[in-house]
Amino acid sequence: MIPLDGITVVNPRSRNRRIFKEIVDNIDRIGLKRPITVRPRAEDADGSRYDLVCGQGRLEAYQALHQTEIPAFIVEAEPEDCLIASLVENCARRQHRAIDLLQDIGGMRERGYSVACIAGKTGLSEEYVGGVARLLETGEQRLLRAVESGSLPVSVAIEIADADDDDVQRALQSAYDQGLLRGRKLLAAKRLVEARRRRGKRLKSVEPYAPEKLNSAALVRAYQDDAQRKREIIRRGNSAKDRLVLITEALRRLAADAAFAALIKEEGLDTMPQKIADRVSSVQAA
Repeated sequence: MIPLDGITVVNPRSRNRRIFKEIVDNIDRIGLKRPITVRPRAEDADGSRYDLVCGQGRLEAYQALHQTEIPAFIVEAEPEDCLIASLVENCARRQHRAIDLLQDIGGMRERGYSVACIAGKTGLSEEYVGGVARLLETGEQRLLRAVESGSLPVSVAIEIADADDDDVQRALQSAYDQGLLRGRKLLAAKRLVEARRRRGKRLKSVEPYAPEKLNSAALVRAYQDDAQRKREIIRRGNSAKDRLVLITEALRRLAADAAFAALIKEEGLDTMPQKIADRVSSVQAA
């Protein structure tokens, strides 16, 4: 049993209030299922001080319940090993937050761990760890905040961070096609990208909304940006039209081949969606 006031949380994390309340209620109702893990402080002469290795949520729950002591495993370990243990527990958490992994990977990079070493210790891919490290090292605070709130997947944030202005829209389109961003999340991601483009990657301590001063240069920029978006829409529309024409012509030629038509009829594959059939028929009639 370790006194609560003798434990220091060396790697603190913020907690979801709803989930934390569930932890407190659960411990209050049935007790602590698993003790926390601590290590003695080497610089503490009387051995009454400890650093927390694993179990911040359980420790804070005991504090919320006004307890004075908590069951704990005491281990002899180096600070680096404690950091790894904390990260492993973070990865194993059933509903862990992506921002926790980001912050822990960043902390390990600051302590000199290589990308390959972090990947080996966490079970993550080197590509993923390297991408997260770049996101942190380049100061992508807006993207990190979106990841923390759950409005932007980590993989999409990394792709946006590595893309230039032209490729960012393609990154969003790719995320939409993969089902990673839909509906409100897609709209929020577009607003985030626009804010990042206009105001930069980093967040200011106070960032009130200040509309851009209306002048001739601002009007020209707004017109050019809108024109560029319209040109991109036209380009995609023309590309889709060209593909449609190609597919329609291919289907028309296949349908005109008597041997092929007999083969697909015999296999029971001689029907097609009505709109496609109408399109092929109109081309044949023309």
